[in-house]
Amino acid sequence: MGRRRQGIMSEEFKYELAKDLGFYDTVKQDGWGAIRSRDAGNMVKRAIEFAEQHMAGQVKR
Repeated sequence: MGRRRQGIMSEEFKYELAKDLGFYDTVKQDGWGAIRSRDAGNMVKRAIEFAEQHMAGQVKR
């Protein structure tokens, strides 16, 4: 039971978001714990926008 819960976003997707938002180098050098709260929030916001766009494309009737 010492397993860490797996996140919703894949590591690959998180890295792509970090590249798009301009803090990939920080993550690469110092890990996810080194990013600013604002960057983490922007990453979540961008992921939600992406999911909404993806869902909108699939729901067309």
